[in-house]
Order: sequence, then structure tokens, then C-alpha cells
Amino acid sequence: MKKNILVIYYSQTGQLEDIVKNIAQPFEAKKEEYDVTYYNIQLKEDFPFPWPEDVFFNTFPESYLQIPKEIFPPSEEILNKKYDLILFGYQVWYLTPSIPIISFLKSGFAEKILKGTDVVTISGTRNMWMLSQEKLKVYLKDLGAKLVGNIALVDRHDNYTSVLTILRWLTTGKKEKSGMLPPAGISDEEISGSVKYGRIIEKHFNSGNLSGLQPELVQNGAIEIRPFLVRVEKVGNKIFTIWSNLIMKKKEKRPLLIKFFKVYLMAAIWIISPVVLVLHLLTTPIFWSKRQKQKTYLQGINLK
Repeated sequence: MKKNILVIYYSQTGQLEDIVKNIAQPFEAKKEEYDVTYYNIQLKEDFPFPWPEDVFFNTFPESYLQIPKEIFPPSEEILNKKYDLILFGYQVWYLTPSIPIISFLKSGFAEKILKGTDVVTISGTRNMWMLSQEKLKVYLKDLGAKLVGNIALVDRHDNYTSVLTILRWLTTGKKEKSGMLPPAGISDEEISGSVKYGRIIEKHFNSGNLSGLQPELVQNGAIEIRPFLVRVEKVGNKIFTIWSNLIMKKKEKRPLLIKFFKVYLMAAIWIISPVVLVLHLLTTPIFWSKRQKQKTYLQGINLK
């Protein structure tokens, strides 16, 4: 009897769609063993791409506070089939799983699909995904899903270069190299090479031993932890908590507060972030052991 594989994702630019389909290739190649189904989450009121700049920043409070929107229901075929494995592709918006992903997880359809099922999470991000994954772990646990693996593909350029290229891509739709700026997003080589992770997943799934999946994914480069960025994420979450609640509370002042937030965010990236980096480097000898434990934890799939 064929095993049922479900691939869930939401992708504005097509980058994440390419990633999850590459990772699903080894299952697609064995059609006599696997039945692969794709579920592209669709919002009833979707977000634009490219993003008008005002819309991009105005999405912040709802993104960070995980406020869902209404989605189109999955097909009856998906809702009525029991899956043996789910490949769950997601993006990170403002240090949190994107609104479309949150909307699915809070929709009521998610529990029916995910409960009791092995799940491999797959993210395609600029570079800060670690604490967003922690939030997703909580959702999966509450929905009764079993997280068995995680893959996090990122833009390998430095933090400041990737800020410029991702903003250009999201607001203009231009991903390609321009002047001194490299192409935006995850490299084409890494996206096409992600099929290797699919082979690792299929091997462990076929053998019935998923307990060793995550260590092998890590050994093959599926997870890169940059301790400095973990620190930035922790600071960012504290700041975003303050800003998002303030904006939602002061509804009459929202347009003005969004403008202030945009200025603050740019200042944080270009001024505060370098200060955090210097402090991080200076304290490395003191916190070396703690950061190594943190790295090992974040590379794994368990929830504290």
C-alpha cells in the first residue's frame, strides 16, 4: 500500500515552493511507493507581491501578534485522507511564522490534518528563523503533531547585505544581481541542492527510523546557527512585543506609529545591531559553554 505524503506551504515569490518541491522529489520519484499531495495555503484576502512599502510595514503588528486571516478550506480530498508524513514549508515574517501559516494553524483544519502525524518543518528565510521555529514547535505540539525533522535554508550573505537585497526584492520584485548588490534570497545552488535533504528524509522514513533523521540533516548542513543572530532575535522579540501592542492599542494613531516603527526598525538594524554584535563578541569567552548548549538545542527538534 502506498504511503501518503502531504506537502504544505505558502509562497509569495515562489522561492519556498521551489524548495519544498525539490525536497519532495525523492518521494515523487517513487510513485509506486508514495502518493504525494501539495497543499498551497491560500488566503481569501491575500497579500500583494511586490509589496507596497506602506503595506509591508503595516503588516507588522498582526504578523508579530499572530493574528490570523481567513483562508480557503483545503480540499475534501486533503481533509479526508490520513497522511503518513507531512513536509511543512513556511516563511518567517517579523520573527514569527507568516500570517498565512498562522492562519492555517489557527483555522481548525490544521488539527484534522496534523494530529498524530510526523512532520518535517522547512523554512526559507533571510537568516533569522530560530525563535520563530520555537513558536511553531508550540503550535505543532498543541495540535498533536510529531515534529521529526527541521530544515532551515537561509540567505548566506552578511546580515546587512541581505537586508538591502530582501527589501529590494519584496518591494520591487527584483531578485537578480544589481550593481554591487548580489541576488536576493537563498542561492539557486542551495535551492536545487536541497533535494539531498529529501533523500535523507525518504531514507529514514522508508526504514521506519525517524529518530536519527534530524542528526543526519544537521550533519549535511540543513541547520546553521549563528549565535549572534540568536541574540539579535531575542532583543528583537522584546522590542517587537512593545511596538506591536502599542500600535494595536492606539488604533487612532496607527498610521503615525507605523511610520515611527519603520524609522526605529531601520535604526535598530543599522545602529543597534552593530552594538549588539560588539557586545556579543566581547562576551563570547564568558558565555561560550552556554552558547554551545543553545546551538545544540536549536539544531534539534525538541521543545523546552
